[in-house]
Amino acid sequence: MDGKKNKWKRVTGIVALLIVTNLITLGLSNYISFKLPDGKVIVSRKTYENIVDFEKLYTIKDKLDRYYLGEIDINKLIDGAAAGMTEAVGDPYTTYMNAEEFKDFYSQTEGNYVGLGIQVGVKEDKIVVVATFENSPAEKVGILSGDIIESVNGTKVEGKDLEKAVKTMKGEKGEAVELTLSRENKGSFNVKAVRDEIEMITVKKEMIDSQVGYIQVTMFDENTSSNFENAIKDLNSKGMKSLIVDLRENPGGLLDQTVNMCSQFIPKNKNIVYTEDKNGNRKDYNSVGGIAEGLPLTILIDEGSASASEIFTGAIKDYKLGTLVGTKTFGKGVVQTTFYRDRDGFRDGTALKVTISKYYTPNGQNIHGIGIEPDILVEYPEELKGKAYDKSVDPQFEKALEVAKEKIK
Repeated sequence: MDGKKNKWKRVTGIVALLIVTNLITLGLSNYISFKLPDGKVIVSRKTYENIVDFEKLYTIKDKLDRYYLGEIDINKLIDGAAAGMTEAVGDPYTTYMNAEEFKDFYSQTEGNYVGLGIQVGVKEDKIVVVATFENSPAEKVGILSGDIIESVNGTKVEGKDLEKAVKTMKGEKGEAVELTLSRENKGSFNVKAVRDEIEMITVKKEMIDSQVGYIQVTMFDENTSSNFENAIKDLNSKGMKSLIVDLRENPGGLLDQTVNMCSQFIPKNKNIVYTEDKNGNRKDYNSVGGIAEGLPLTILIDEGSASASEIFTGAIKDYKLGTLVGTKTFGKGVVQTTFYRDRDGFRDGTALKVTISKYYTPNGQNIHGIGIEPDILVEYPEELKGKAYDKSVDPQFEKALEVAKEKIK
């Protein structure tokens, strides 16, 4: 009996030794050792593969150090290489931001920045104006949603130059920016706008009459969902029985904000949107519940309603919780994330914005490059574009009001 026990112990020990040996071998196979003058350096196999793949960059750096006549700023070299790498991907929404650019980008999600007050996107490799903010320099010089930006300060731009164009339009307060635009039925023309501080009030509310409330949402910044909930509470206190939500010329913004805003109308735990990454991994964003379930809802949309606006619109449409009035939306159905923290490898104020997934409405539709069709098509008259906005002559608003009134029981 003791012999069998000893034999079993020996077998168990051998198996354990084999497992440990294999684990050590596997671990060591994922690392590469370099012999340097001051000793050895061990790096991961992935790091070694990156060094080999990007050997040309190291070669160029070496040649510049040895032969370039002028001074070399190492930080500019790194920023330039990183920017070139993201540009080569060919996605206008994937971009590297140096410290100054990321500061501007971050300030915009907080609600204030210096620029022209213009939101842009890419369609058919052209930079298209999605929206202008109220009382902004862009609005004051007559820039309209749908205008195509052909050049900025004399430099021609196209879809791949999106971030470069945005950077050029931002800058010091009081400085002028010259734009060449193209507009349907007008052709190319030039405008000059002077940069100013843009303060974005993203939620506005009013009672249209004793029963119909109206909320305009111009974009989704970090305060939008809470301000939207407060607006509903205020309108409810004034007797609202039906609501119009105006998302026209709303270029989008923060995903969590549109999910929270949409939750006001969709029962808790119901899906609002889901994303799928390059590996098919799905992430669901579900309703957290709200205070406006069952409230008759009418939504105004147009070609300037993009991204987060389309997530909101798509969920309401799929659940048949409201009526869409206006024209087809922009059609941006991809999601970006921004890497800027220490744990992401960015500890110097720079950042990387990357398209990481497509998003899908609850019924499984991805609207990228397609947009969302309204339930009731109403065009905004060309002769009114560029003029001071007046609800009383807006056929889209008038139709939405008619629909909203019909919903009151």
